[in-house]
Amino acid sequence: MRLCIVAVGRMKNGPERDLAARYQERAIALGRGLGFPACDLFEIPESRARRAPDRQAEEAQAILAQVPANAALIAYDERGRSDLASETIAERVGLWRDAARPALVIAIGGADGLDGSLRRRADLILAFGAATLPHGLVRVLVWEQAYRTLTILAGHPYHRGEA
Repeated sequence: MRLCIVAVGRMKNGPERDLAARYQERAIALGRGLGFPACDLFEIPESRARRAPDRQAEEAQAILAQVPANAALIAYDERGRSDLASETIAERVGLWRDAARPALVIAIGGADGLDGSLRRRADLILAFGAATLPHGLVRVLVWEQAYRTLTILAGHPYHRGEA
């Protein structure tokens, strides 16, 4: 199962980009032995449409073009669930992997949020809470959670949730 993060926009050089890259490298190293041979990042250009709904629709189309048939899709959206424990997310990812789904795509929308078409396609919609966060921090958090998911699947001590 390939792991792909698809994000609208490009991160500038700086500490957030460096930290995201560090978690991506960790995910790549750990994922190989768990049935995740690739952990890729695809950056989608921000739409230049004038209206927010048009920007959302264009960005959703570009994101969905990166989602292989039968892939599992997690979308991060302000209306998503923020009540799922990391263990629960890891359990779902493990089930998708064991069901031979070809990829897990994690989508991060642009400044206007996600279009309804992408939310409808998603297998799981998550949020990091009610607060609005800078895009760079969201990228770091998504990569960290991807890495945490892999550590949970591996039984690695990085995650120290309740026993």
